[in-house]
Amino acid sequence: MSKFPGWLRWISPWIALGLAVALAIVLLKPRANGDEPAATAPAAAVQATQAPAATTEPAAAPLPAPQPQFVSYADAVDRSAPAVVNIYTERRVLVPNVSALPPEFGRLFGDVWPDYRERVERSLGSGVIYDARGHVVTNFHVIQNATQINVQLKDNREAPATLVGVDRDTDLAVLKIGLAKLPVIPIGRSDRLRVGEPVLAIGNPIGLGQTVTQGIISATGRGRLGVSTYENFIQTDAPINFGNSGGALVNASGELVGLNTAIAGRMLGIEGIGFAIPVDLVRGVVDSILRDGRVVRGWIGVVPRDLSASEAVQFGIPEGSVLVRQVYAGSPASSQGVMRGDVITEVNGTKLRGAQDLMARVAMLKPGQGVKLGLWRGPPFEGPVREHNVRIEVVERPAQAASSPAA
Repeated sequence: MSKFPGWLRWISPWIALGLAVALAIVLLKPRANGDEPAATAPAAAVQATQAPAATTEPAAAPLPAPQPQFVSYADAVDRSAPAVVNIYTERRVLVPNVSALPPEFGRLFGDVWPDYRERVERSLGSGVIYDARGHVVTNFHVIQNATQINVQLKDNREAPATLVGVDRDTDLAVLKIGLAKLPVIPIGRSDRLRVGEPVLAIGNPIGLGQTVTQGIISATGRGRLGVSTYENFIQTDAPINFGNSGGALVNASGELVGLNTAIAGRMLGIEGIGFAIPVDLVRGVVDSILRDGRVVRGWIGVVPRDLSASEAVQFGIPEGSVLVRQVYAGSPASSQGVMRGDVITEVNGTKLRGAQDLMARVAMLKPGQGVKLGLWRGPPFEGPVREHNVRIEVVERPAQAASSPAA
């Protein structure tokens, strides 16, 4: 008789089968921690070298798309534009009255025809309100020979203007209007301007009314343009058109940094080259006109001419020196023996940087002050070079010498 009960003998095979199935599941199923059985470990290691390890941290939320950034100059315009005015002028001129002649005879004899008639010419420009007393600054060429000047504000108020004073040498003029509660342009500084800074030109181009254009500072200290006697222009690519003369050149803060004056290359089809008088120069000229009625400048009576680089090298003349093209009779320079053809190399011991530099440095001196010039006499004329110094007492620049730029 068997030692095991019958029921145990019957269930034993089923227990063995369950253990076998459990062992098979354990051997064939990957473990919870991701490890494979020993037989498949090398393959798992190769996969681990080819792919980064999985992380259990949640993925970071995507960053919001960057929003486009817009630069606006609206605040600068709001600050400065109300003080920029439109200027309308009238001038009466005499022209030959050749209306009764055939056209071909009019063209031939118009300049010498004895009969003349009066014609009214109208022009336009721009200006800025300099102070609350009603002084308006513009270019001299805008109001030159005008018999009537009218000023229109941005708020559409209009008033006739009277001429306070002019400075032909810098192409500046000061007007006055009799209106109350005037907006005044904020005054900046031009000596701190840097090439590349944004600027806005505000004016009255081709009579359209107040218009704003935008550009950058292209250069500073531009001269030798033949526009005025004393040239130290700001160059900008902000579009400046006919009628913008006398208008404002402002910085990104809406402060006046220059007075728009000239356009270069218009006849050549060149665009993007305009010039403005620096506000530091404008301020000095206007304050002098308002205080003294005129601008007092030093003068010695010479008209200089720049020497070309080849001339300087050929005759061994220091770079920046200038040739005396003309000496006014009875002038301080004439009385001290300065002659046409002399070469001026220094002013008060400092080397020159051209004719404009000489005129500007003398102009800054007060009447009665002395100036020492370093002179060369000789080449490009006959005889050996003779260097000597001469001291000249500066006088006030006479009116007849105004607007005679260096050649």
